[in-house]
Amino acid sequence: MTQHYLGIDLGTQGLSVIYTDAEMRVLETADAGYDMVPDLSAGCYEQRPSDWENALARAMQELRRKIAGSGDSLQVASIGISGQMHGEVQMTDDVGSARPARLWCDSRNGQEEQELTELLNVKMPKRMTAVRWLWSLRQNAKDATSVRQLTTPGGWLARRLTGQHVLGIGDASGMFPIDQQTLDYSVNLLQKYDQLTKKLGLTNNSLRELLPKVRRAGEDGGLLNEHGAQVLGVPIGTPVAPAEGDQPAALAGSLIGMAGMVSMSFGTSVCANSVGDRQFQGVSRAIDHFCAVDGKPINMVWLRNGTTYMNTIVQMVGGLSELGQRDGNPFAAVIPQLLSANPDCGGVVAMPFMDDEPGVGVTRGGTAMLLGLNEQNATPGNVARAALLATVFNLRLGCELLLAQGFPLEQIVLSGGLTKSPELGQVIADGFNLPVSILASGTEGSAWGAALMAKYRHRCLGGQALSWTNFLAEHAITEPLRFKPNAQAANATNRLFERYKRLLQIHGSLDQAVHGS
Repeated sequence: MTQHYLGIDLGTQGLSVIYTDAEMRVLETADAGYDMVPDLSAGCYEQRPSDWENALARAMQELRRKIAGSGDSLQVASIGISGQMHGEVQMTDDVGSARPARLWCDSRNGQEEQELTELLNVKMPKRMTAVRWLWSLRQNAKDATSVRQLTTPGGWLARRLTGQHVLGIGDASGMFPIDQQTLDYSVNLLQKYDQLTKKLGLTNNSLRELLPKVRRAGEDGGLLNEHGAQVLGVPIGTPVAPAEGDQPAALAGSLIGMAGMVSMSFGTSVCANSVGDRQFQGVSRAIDHFCAVDGKPINMVWLRNGTTYMNTIVQMVGGLSELGQRDGNPFAAVIPQLLSANPDCGGVVAMPFMDDEPGVGVTRGGTAMLLGLNEQNATPGNVARAALLATVFNLRLGCELLLAQGFPLEQIVLSGGLTKSPELGQVIADGFNLPVSILASGTEGSAWGAALMAKYRHRCLGGQALSWTNFLAEHAITEPLRFKPNAQAANATNRLFERYKRLLQIHGSLDQAVHGS
């Protein structure tokens, strides 16, 4: 039988499915949407798990229709699943019935974030499932007694399709910290967590009894059960890879597996996911932690202030230009000027804080600004380049914390909206003084990564297992765009970075001058 693979990605705003051949070429895709639970208080974001399954059924119906229209039939050797990380899905019985799930973006439980981070001496962001569970125990103790299992959105969907309460190690690391020695939940930290909940009189049950079993890429994620076969239109018994989080799946889709590789995604928000060779020591407000699908530690520098400020500058100055007005495309007018601007932006420095940025100590937004303007350097190219570099510099600040602990940083793989202007890869290369690649194979994102994990699971079942790293290397078929740092430009950009750091040290005074009474 021809080998095809099915990737499922359960996102925040909708679900997508992708169908590939054995060479991982995309044959067909389909998607379906769902909404948040309405009428919740500000900062509360919940979805009904049943809506995810209904969306999956609709997307699969559309996928089968497309495949039939091309004269073929759906033939799936293995299935991969990725989903939005950190959600709290409370299951109340053996078939996976669940209450509305709180999502990663839900802003409740800030107190529990601080409390658990101090107790465990490990970064425990409020979106982490175990942090949310402590809040749930406090707020809804009566309801919590009926919970039989906890999982994530991707884990819930896998539970419905297979009947197995297991989860990929990357998604599991977004529920509770992973011990790099055992590649399982940290026993020591679980004991401290349980001691806290018992001391507070919240529960006598162990968190470990609720969490899914941890699986790495290639290991058993279960087989499609009768219910799953009905939802997908795929035979009972089809192998399923361990469900993963969207971030680990996206790393897989970008073929990132070696220590020293950094995945950077530039969009409304920005993140740099660095593959490590050991566990990060201590707590940093700038760095979160999770795992790749094979268990390697990932250190994530995440920024609220992404390309929004640069886009605002481009829209403002580009919209006033003759080219921008004629074509209605301010980016076409400004990006070439950004690329030809001096690496030091003519001395212009930008601060991009249209929103708060906890990782660098900025507590509120509204302090985006340009400094150092004069008659000679006030050009669209300089100000747009300075706005982009401000976000690059914030990422560099996080990466410097990794370098201080000796983590390797050797190459950047770029993805996200910035790659629509791929020439900007040179600005990133000069800004970090590291080589940058843009991979064609990563354009399908988490869904393609899920399909890739399905192929790896199928390969392992067939006794042809390579290491995950070597398996990824097999799929680097298309030569990526590559950018090497220019020494002169990197030095000039670095001098600008030092000025940016000095300005950041006095940001509190600037904020007071802007917002103070």
